[in-house]
Amino acid sequence: MNRTGRTLALGCLLLLQPLLAHAQAGGNSLLIPAMGRCTLNTQPQDLEQAIAACRKASDEGDAQAQYELGEFYYEGKSAPRDLNQALSYFEKASLQGHAQAQFKLGTMFFHGEGVPANNVQAYILLKMAAVNGAEDALDTADEVTEKMPREELEVATQVLGQIFRKYLMELQSADGRTPFAPLP
Repeated sequence: MNRTGRTLALGCLLLLQPLLAHAQAGGNSLLIPAMGRCTLNTQPQDLEQAIAACRKASDEGDAQAQYELGEFYYEGKSAPRDLNQALSYFEKASLQGHAQAQFKLGTMFFHGEGVPANNVQAYILLKMAAVNGAEDALDTADEVTEKMPREELEVATQVLGQIFRKYLMELQSADGRTPFAPLP
């Protein structure tokens, strides 16, 4: 990084410092630190309280909390592995468009972890995860494609097309303009 870039970066950090302090003090800032939301990477004595906080956030619809709980039960590091619980939380977060939850759910269907293996469902979930920003989802979708007969791939592609058309129709009806119109 050149001298101008370092100066600009330092200046931005100095401008953000008061906003972060305001956010940590409970102020109404857009820069709210992620600490304290749903942190399951904690000391064993604090785990029960952390799980309760995550479940509360999950029940209130927090997709990230749902994903974190799914990971917690999927990994089984601090508690016994529970694929049914993991699947349930990943599904909840996936329905809200959480890319990593969609990716994890897609890989579970691909490998038959906690569910019967289903390449069509895996492919659809992985493609949706890729659209929503999961970086490795396309590579895994390619792996699934290699194992799919042509008929299954055609079904999966048709379902994705229907999902996309429905999405475009919802965009159009939401504000009465075409989904491809320039943003205001």
